[in-house]
Amino acid sequence: MSNVAIVTDSNSGITQAAGKELGIYVLPMPFMIDEETYFEDIDLTQEQFYEKLASGANIATSQPSPESVMNLWDKVLEEHDELVHIPMSSGLSGSCQSAMILAQEYDGRVQVVNNQRISVTQRQSCLDAKLLAAKGKSAGEIREFLEEDRFNSSIYIMLDTLYYLKKGGRITPAAAAIGTMLRLKPVLQIQGEKLDAFAKARTTNQGKAIMMTAIRNDIENRFGGMTEDKHIWLQVAHTANREEAELYKKEILERFPGYDVHVDALSLSVACHIGPGALAFACCRKIQV
Repeated sequence: MSNVAIVTDSNSGITQAAGKELGIYVLPMPFMIDEETYFEDIDLTQEQFYEKLASGANIATSQPSPESVMNLWDKVLEEHDELVHIPMSSGLSGSCQSAMILAQEYDGRVQVVNNQRISVTQRQSCLDAKLLAAKGKSAGEIREFLEEDRFNSSIYIMLDTLYYLKKGGRITPAAAAIGTMLRLKPVLQIQGEKLDAFAKARTTNQGKAIMMTAIRNDIENRFGGMTEDKHIWLQVAHTANREEAELYKKEILERFPGYDVHVDALSLSVACHIGPGALAFACCRKIQV
């Protein structure tokens, strides 16, 4: 019986198939679409989600049920002594707080990490947790490490449309109309718990440049600078925009030569609020074990 298992949810961008390859258990996030429940990467693919979004379907995110969470934990604990559960940021969903309450029933065998990450940065936390477990860290030690490391990451997201922010009531119809008329492409940021406005771009190229400058500034001012050992992970994420994401990766490598750049789809929980065509640029500081 191996000691510590790593569990996350599909907001990490880790698919069921990738989870099996990585040795990470993935809890599928539920969605309510026109009053019917679907589960990400189980009976709802990325393609199906965007088809339903484009059709005008009523889509709402939901927390995993207590039963689904505990059933997965119980199954994992049949083969492991402890587990570390890494959900999406507590500032973006109540699923983290719910998991913390459920974990109280497990006498310390389940450690829920509140390190305020999502998508590609959440994925990196899972990989870091695997590394820490391989080094012999306990579930409690891994949770403490990841929570202390929570602010060593950044995400910037450029939207292609304001329609879905307006639809979700996150901006006023007037602001959306003005932004659409001016063809603005807002750049948002995730720092800690919140998704906030960061900048406004007039063109896609300007937006991509803004994100690259922001990441470089974070590396220089928060993460120890651009060092020879390339101690930063770089990530690109997108919503139904893979071709543009791969092109952006090439542009990033011109400005960040020698760095590893991982490309992945943004989680559907984020996509339903910002719509297709979005691009994101993220970074995480590599952990020192």
